[in-house]
Amino acid sequence: MKHARTNSLPFMKMHGLGNDFVVLDARARSIAMTPALAMAIADRHRGVGFDQLAIIEPGSGDAHLTFYNADGSTAGACGNATRCIARFLMDETGKPALTLTTERGTLFARDAGDGRTSVNMGQPQLRWDEIPLAHEMDTLELPIEGKPTATGMGNPHCTFFVEDAEAVDIMTFGSAHEHHPLYPQRTNVQVASLIGPDHLRMRVWERGAGLTLASGSSSCATAIAAARRGLTGRKVTIELDGGTLQVDWREDGVWMTGPTAHVFDGHFTHDWLEMVS
Repeated sequence: MKHARTNSLPFMKMHGLGNDFVVLDARARSIAMTPALAMAIADRHRGVGFDQLAIIEPGSGDAHLTFYNADGSTAGACGNATRCIARFLMDETGKPALTLTTERGTLFARDAGDGRTSVNMGQPQLRWDEIPLAHEMDTLELPIEGKPTATGMGNPHCTFFVEDAEAVDIMTFGSAHEHHPLYPQRTNVQVASLIGPDHLRMRVWERGAGLTLASGSSSCATAIAAARRGLTGRKVTIELDGGTLQVDWREDGVWMTGPTAHVFDGHFTHDWLEMVS
């Protein structure tokens, strides 16, 4: 089989609690990503498949990260992908802590021990125009049935607190609210229920990706919303479909901690790239 590696594009497949990513390293080789190419890679039958695609580029810190959704749109933040890449870079460099830049801003990551990685996702965006919403309103309880809370974590979020998150048809519910007119840039949708002191069960529908097993930025947004509404303190455990994350809203930002996995490395062949370009 003749596919010269020099004409192919290497990639890494990673996931954080089943929230899966294709990661491209463009620090030594520039990559001309397009929405069409991102969508082709996202195809789980004809490509590789992912919830988000991340590109590692040179930056003012240890690296700069750019994110794409499965529909080819860009995302300002992706918490679990940031943790996965931070773990990869820490293993590569031997550093216990890193500085990463994103559209969201400068993020700090560190080794949390026991195979876990923490990332500071920055301060939440709580004003209507930061999230953004379509016009001025109270972000704690939106004028939507269920009175969800709006939060920005570099991308917009809409969090519904319900009696039982398991009982919600998240695919129907999430897709119905992703394009709500109050969110001009669409929104990630979470349904969450309190299952114990500072302990939440949360399910998520991501804009541009759909149902995901986990979402880092959604976990942060849900923790912020729960604390603002007095349901929890500022340090919570969140149970997602794919596993457990810890979120701690501190003075210096929202820290998210959990496991990561580097599943495999591969190459997109020159022929496949030519076919989808």
